[in-house]
Amino acid sequence: MERQDAPSVKWVQLAFGVLCMAMIANLQYGWTLFVDPIDAKYHWGRAAIQFAFTVFVATETWLVPIEAWFVDRYGPRVVVFVGGVLIASAWTIDAYASSLPLLYLAAVVGGVGAGCVYGTCVGNALKWFPDKRGLAAGVTAAGFGAGAALTVVPIAKMIAAGGYESAFLTFGLIQGGVVMAVSFFLRKPSVAIPVKRKSVRLPQSKVDRAPSEAIRTPVFWVMYAMFVMVASGGLMAAAQIAPIAHDFKVADVPVSMFGLQMAALTLAISLDRIFDGFGRPLFGYISDNIGRENTMFMAFSIAALAVVTLLSYGHNPVIFVFATACYFAVFGEIYSLFPATCGDTFGSKFATTNAGLLYTAKGTAAFLVPIASIISAAYGWTAVFAIVIGLNATAALLALFVLKPLRLSYLMASVAPAPAPLPTENARLV
Repeated sequence: MERQDAPSVKWVQLAFGVLCMAMIANLQYGWTLFVDPIDAKYHWGRAAIQFAFTVFVATETWLVPIEAWFVDRYGPRVVVFVGGVLIASAWTIDAYASSLPLLYLAAVVGGVGAGCVYGTCVGNALKWFPDKRGLAAGVTAAGFGAGAALTVVPIAKMIAAGGYESAFLTFGLIQGGVVMAVSFFLRKPSVAIPVKRKSVRLPQSKVDRAPSEAIRTPVFWVMYAMFVMVASGGLMAAAQIAPIAHDFKVADVPVSMFGLQMAALTLAISLDRIFDGFGRPLFGYISDNIGRENTMFMAFSIAALAVVTLLSYGHNPVIFVFATACYFAVFGEIYSLFPATCGDTFGSKFATTNAGLLYTAKGTAAFLVPIASIISAAYGWTAVFAIVIGLNATAALLALFVLKPLRLSYLMASVAPAPAPLPTENARLV
């Protein structure tokens, strides 16, 4: 019989997961800093360059179920180590890419590597903290959301001083090396950890559902659709914030806020990462106490209002910085709430794989990122923002009026006692 791990071990494992996530954050959130410098050198056009971002997100997400399958069976170490090798290789290729095919190849390599790390660390957190899934997934995802905050300024300065190539190479090797080193310390729980706390606000499955069962439920696909709706806006904003700032004529305007003073674009990206990282565990914790769907409704509604503010007053550099920070503070919670809700609905045994399947919604949403460039060129950013507002508002209503009753009905049905068998003819005679 295996001995259960000491209580402190799960917090150590959580910290290792957060560190790994921080090391892959720049692959997504630092990308916007490279778009215009690459275009200035090769003149490929923003839409063509941003397609690399779409390729990255697609490969990062759609292969997670396969990577998670290995994690559920063999543990997290090997998968995360391979991820570290791949993310270091990706930015090394980016540093020397002189054609779009090479840029896209780097995106594929980086996407697979980031998926290895992201899917593993979030799934591992769900297994170590079955009674605090929202908080655990939020803290882990915070590493990805806020991990770029400390490196945005150094990367921007390195790009300005030595070119984007040196930034790709230097930070790629550092990030990959740290992930490879930390991977040796990751592991799953020795024994399954029972859920200690139940709440009427947190209905949870008593049955572990295999991935083949999960994807056959309407609950899964409602969550998937909502994930796509909200993620599409956030990915567009993350990838396009630099072009938006330049088009709004605020990118280089000095701004002072929260004790920081720098160009509006640099400050916006830094605060976006901080607010994004802070929002993930915050909303995860809130959802552990007031319910997943209630928290989704609140967050998605705030996101819609933030985009309305950006659309109306974003040409003011202070409001641009503030509105984008507010938006990312509530956007990142999808990466804590949806995995937690998935774990609550389908159980812990296959939590990594099931959450990985749901996470592929981010890859689906990524295809709207280059479309945003096309729409903005044809109709302006107003049309793009209107779409983002509509998607967030729709997702908020779905959370409260569709997902909540549907999931509760599904969980109640899964524990309902089976009907007693009809008596046989012999039983009647007796």
